[in-house]
Amino acid sequence: MQKDKFYREIENKHHPKEKLVPTHCSYCGMQCGMHLRVDTDSNKIIGVEPRYDFPVNLGKMCPKGVTAYQQTNHDDRLLRPLIRDDASKKGTKEGFREASWDEAYDLIARKFKELQNNYGKDSLSVFSGVSMTNEKCYLTGKFARVALQTRYIDYNGRFCMSSAAAGFMRSLGVDRGSTLPWTDVHQTDCLFIAGSNTADCHPTSMFRVWEVQNRGGYLIVVDPRETPIARRADVHLDLKPGTDLALANCMVNLLIQQGYADEAFIREHTNGFEETMEVVKTFTPEYTSEITGVAPEKLIRAAEIYGKAPNAIVMFARGIEQQHKGTDNVSAYTNMCLVTGKIGRPKSGVATFTGQGNGQGGREHGQKADALPGYRKITNPKHVQEVCSVWGIAPEEMPQAGVSAYEMFELMTDKTLRGLYLLCSNPAVSAPNLNFVRSALKSLDFMVCCDMFLSESAEFADVVLPSVTWSEDEGTVTNLEGRIIKINKAQEPLGESKPDWLIQVELAERLGRGQYFRHLTTASKVAEEFRLASKGGYADYYGATWDKIEKQNGIFWPCRDEQDQGTPYMFLDKKFYHPDGKAKICALPYRPPAEEPCEQYPLRLTTGRVVYHYLSGNQTRRIPFLRDMCPEPFVEVHPETAKLYGIEHEETVRLFTRRGEAYFKVKIIEAIRKDTVFVPYHFGHEQSINLLTIAALDPMSRMPEFKVCAAQIEKLADGTKGALL
Repeated sequence: MQKDKFYREIENKHHPKEKLVPTHCSYCGMQCGMHLRVDTDSNKIIGVEPRYDFPVNLGKMCPKGVTAYQQTNHDDRLLRPLIRDDASKKGTKEGFREASWDEAYDLIARKFKELQNNYGKDSLSVFSGVSMTNEKCYLTGKFARVALQTRYIDYNGRFCMSSAAAGFMRSLGVDRGSTLPWTDVHQTDCLFIAGSNTADCHPTSMFRVWEVQNRGGYLIVVDPRETPIARRADVHLDLKPGTDLALANCMVNLLIQQGYADEAFIREHTNGFEETMEVVKTFTPEYTSEITGVAPEKLIRAAEIYGKAPNAIVMFARGIEQQHKGTDNVSAYTNMCLVTGKIGRPKSGVATFTGQGNGQGGREHGQKADALPGYRKITNPKHVQEVCSVWGIAPEEMPQAGVSAYEMFELMTDKTLRGLYLLCSNPAVSAPNLNFVRSALKSLDFMVCCDMFLSESAEFADVVLPSVTWSEDEGTVTNLEGRIIKINKAQEPLGESKPDWLIQVELAERLGRGQYFRHLTTASKVAEEFRLASKGGYADYYGATWDKIEKQNGIFWPCRDEQDQGTPYMFLDKKFYHPDGKAKICALPYRPPAEEPCEQYPLRLTTGRVVYHYLSGNQTRRIPFLRDMCPEPFVEVHPETAKLYGIEHEETVRLFTRRGEAYFKVKIIEAIRKDTVFVPYHFGHEQSINLLTIAALDPMSRMPEFKVCAAQIEKLADGTKGALL
C-alpha cells in the first residue's frame, strides 16, 4: 500500500498532465490490478502502470496486461453501426456500409419482430460472453428472457468454464472457482496442478507457485506437454490427452491404500465414499499406466507427496475440463481433497484457473441456458418467482430452459433458430467443428453482432453494433478466487460506440418492452437491480456494493447484506451446499476420449494458449507487440514423430482430422509426447485449429471435447502450402 502511494506521488510529480485510474486487466480470470494512464488534455488512455495494492498480483503484469490499453484507441475500432447491403458476401469483411444508430435499431426491431411473428418467440437466440462486467452479463440474461422473450440463450463460458461449474455443483453443492483466496496459494505445502499451462495462461500466478518450492513445498503437474511449470515440477505426470479420469481415480485409490484418507472427515462431512472406493480400487498404478502412459512410480510418488502434505491445493484448468467427460474429471480431482479432508480450511482446498476475465461472475447471473441471477435454476418455480418479482413479470412469462451453445448452432441448421443476437464472443473461431458452425451462422435469416472490432463472427452478421472496450465503462467482475472487484471508467467511448447494457436498454424500447428496462439509465443503476436479483441465491452479491468493493479491495461472495464482509474461505464450518450439508465423493467409472487414435488418424491433437494471446485473438492479434511475438499458429511435434514423417523444423504441413484440415508450420520440440501434437487456438479464418476439433459434448456440462481428437499429419510436396503428396 505504501509502495503504491509512493508510486502515485512520483507519477503525479513527473507527469502533471496525466492521471492514473485504478482498475483491472481486461483479460484472464486473474483480473490483475493495474493503473491506466490518462492524458488530462485529450482525456485519452496513453499507457499502463503497475498497481501494487491489489493482493492478487501485487503489481506484476504479463505481456497482454501491459499492452491491454492499446485496444481502446486502436485504428480497427468500430465507431459507427454497420449494415450489410450485400448478403452474398456473408462471412467476409465486404458488403457493409456505415449507418446511424436509429437506422440500425429500426432494422433490428423490424427483423426480430418479423421472425417472431412468423416463427414464434423462440426463433430468436442470444449468444453472449463473459469478458463483460457482471452488470452486463446480468442484463443480457434479462434482455433475452424479457425483451426478446426467448428461451434460447447461452454463452461462451460453455466452451470454457462449464465443466468446472458442473463438477463443483455435483461435488460441493455450489460453484465457486476457488474455495480459498489466491493469497493462500504460496503458503501451502503442495500444489497439485492438472491441465494448466500456468506460466503461459496465468503468468502472474507463477511467483506464488515458485514460492511453494522455495519454502520446501512440492509441485505436481499433470500435462501431456512439458510446459515451463511442468519442467520445474517435482513430479510431472505426462499423461495421454483425454485420460485424466483414470489418473485421478488412481490418485484417490493410492491415497486410500497408503493410509492418507481422513476417516473422520469422510464419515461426518461426505457421502459416496464406499461406492467410490469400489470404483477406484481397480485403478492400480500399473493398470492406470496402461491407460495414461504415465510411469507407475510417478503415480505412486505423486500420491505420497500429496497425501503427506499438511496442507495442499488441487488446481486445474481447461486441460481437464474441455473433454466430453470434463465434469467427471473435475469431480474426480475434487475427490482427492474430500478423501483427505484437505478442504474447508486455510492453505488447503480446490481451485480452477478461470480462463476468461469474468468467467466466474458471467456464469452466475443468467447467461446460461438454464440459469437465473444468483445461480438460481430456471427449472425451480421458487427461483423463478424470486427473479420475476425483481423483473416485474409474471412467472408464467419466464421462458423455459434452452439448450447449450453448440446445440444452438445445430438448431440454426434445421431452422428452429432463425435469428441471433451475438455479443462479446467470437464463435466463428472459438467453437469446435468450425466448418459446421460457420455454415450454421451463414444459414441464419438475420444476425446482429455487438463488438468493438469486426471479428470473424461479425463477418457473418447483417448488422454490427459498435460496443465499448472495458476501459470505457464501469462495473464489477468476479475473478478466479470468487472476489468481486470494480472496473473503473478511464475514457469516454470512442466514436459512437456504446456499452452493451445501454444498447440492450435502447433495443428493448424499440421492441416494445422498454417498460422493463428504461429505468436502467446508468451502469450503477443496473448494478443496483443486479444485486437485488442475486439476493438469496447461492451466488449472493446483495451486500457487495460498489463502495464496499472499493474500500475492501474486493469482496468474496457470498456477501448477503451490508454488514457482511464477504466469504474468502468456503466451508470453514464444513457445511457444504447440498441439502444435508455434506459433500459428495463421486464414483466415476473411466471413459476413454470420444475419438481414439487409429491407423488412419494415429496422433492425438490437443489445443491451448500461448502467453501472447487471449481466446480467439480478436483483441490481442491487433496489438503490434503481441502479434509480432506470435504472428501465426504452429503445430508442436516431437522430434521422433517429425523424423517418422520426414518433417523439418518450420516446414509447413497439412494437419487434418475427420472434420477438416489446416496448414501449420512445424515446431519440433521435445517437450511433448510422441503420440501428441499441439496447436494454439487464437487464430481465425483458415488458421483456426477448431476447424479440426470434435464437438463431442459432456452429458452434464455440454462442454465440447476441445482437448483431444484423432489427427494425422501430411508432409507437403515442397514443404510449403501447395500440392499434396
